Amino acid sequence: MLYTSVEFLAFALIIFALYYALPKRCQPYVLLASSAVFFASYSIYNFPFIIFTITVSWGGGLIIARVFDAGERAISGLELSREEKKAARARVRRRAKLVTAAAVTADLCVLAVLKYYNFTLHNINSIFRFSDNESDLFIKIALPLGISFYTFMCVGYVVDVYRRKYKAEKNPLRIALFASYFPQLVQGPFSRYDETGAQLWGPHKFDGDRVSYAVLRISWGYFKKLVLADRAMIALTPLIESPDVYRGAYALFAIVLYSLRIYADFTGGIDITIGISEALGIRLKENFVRPYFSKSIAEYWRRWHITLGDWFREYLFYPLSIAGPVGKLTKKLKPRLGAGFAKRFPVYVSTVIVWFVTGIWHGAAWNFIAWGMANCVVILISQELSPLYEKFHAKTGISEGGAWGAFMIVRTYFLMGAIRMFDCYKSVPKTFSAVGSIFTTWNPNVLFDGSIMKLGLGAADYILLIAGAAVIFVVGILGERKELRDRLCGRYVLRAALTAALIVAVVVFGAYGMGYDASQFIYNQF
Repeated sequence: MLYTSVEFLAFALIIFALYYALPKRCQPYVLLASSAVFFASYSIYNFPFIIFTITVSWGGGLIIARVFDAGERAISGLELSREEKKAARARVRRRAKLVTAAAVTADLCVLAVLKYYNFTLHNINSIFRFSDNESDLFIKIALPLGISFYTFMCVGYVVDVYRRKYKAEKNPLRIALFASYFPQLVQGPFSRYDETGAQLWGPHKFDGDRVSYAVLRISWGYFKKLVLADRAMIALTPLIESPDVYRGAYALFAIVLYSLRIYADFTGGIDITIGISEALGIRLKENFVRPYFSKSIAEYWRRWHITLGDWFREYLFYPLSIAGPVGKLTKKLKPRLGAGFAKRFPVYVSTVIVWFVTGIWHGAAWNFIAWGMANCVVILISQELSPLYEKFHAKTGISEGGAWGAFMIVRTYFLMGAIRMFDCYKSVPKTFSAVGSIFTTWNPNVLFDGSIMKLGLGAADYILLIAGAAVIFVVGILGERKELRDRLCGRYVLRAALTAALIVAVVVFGAYGMGYDASQFIYNQF
């Protein structure tokens, strides 16, 4: 059931009507039932996997809580010294940590087997050649919808219970709804249980003003997806399928097209998700804050897919930075490589691991790993060179605003675009060859002599893409100092006019027609 299908729109309208027509105590059950239907629309055979993850996370949270509670009762019932109590609590914490590790491992094993078994087997077979027909050994199961999202969210829940951030949930249906909430299954954003658990299960009153904002947000999302992202993909397809033919300026054009396509696709899907949730009275976290206005790759990743970055930072980067083995290795390196390097070593290790995991989270393929490590290298080099940057600005008096700031934004845009080509071309050698051809094949004339008109789009299509990109840019500028939502507060007529204009634009200019098959959102595959 694609977001862009008529079936989904009808489904959402039915859910919306039932949600507010039935008594408020029924609202969470409407969401739970609708999430089950939505999940089943992709594959009913994948239910055991999500049920297993939900059960393990819910049960693991309860056991962790009981270990802590039982330990505290036992300690409080004994007359112990301060040191003895400290030692007893450490033992309790170790038992809880074992349960946490078991639950997290079980959750991640399902993801690892389904998503990475075939990739791992293929690479092992490539080295040792133990089978002539490795496909016979592959797991032939389509990935469950949103498995990477709901698995990480459940892992976060278990870890938070262990950290005693909040109490373990006793009702398994609440964890089931948290993990399977249907708008989030497609592409996030990531949620924490303390942020959305109560919202999902709480009663919500119909609010016409809130719903009007939601419809505007949903319409904006469909505009970006159907008018821009899917249209850009038409011209992008021959560029990425034939990189040996389309080189030089064509590759540069592919960077620009794919940058527009992935941004309009991903943010469009998030707009629809957040809009649907807002109509239901549920507020989800923003996942993008004008990422193409970033002046560095590090800043870009603080603005792009924000909730994923937050998850990796809290549940992987920080724990790795203070892990015992990393600390011991740091002490050994200090006398040999100096205090400065030793101080930065935990950051290096954590950053490399996080970006490797980020890459492979996006897909079980070497191009995604290369994409992740390319981001890692650029970020680490930038960190190491930051003292030189500061000296440069101090000596030249050039600030990071004005023309220099604009240069940094453009530089970051194209650097990030070049790195993103690992995702676009799906091959590490082809990516290096295509991006490298920008500097070795001088053919800028193809951008102006009508050659790009042979990629499946006409002049009117390119005008639409340019106009749409300009609209996104203007919306970003307007929202830089004050969110556009706040600017529209109280302006009911303007809000209605903008919503109507977006709907008309989608109907008239959407990239569909006879035989058209709306493409999946990019992050559906993750």
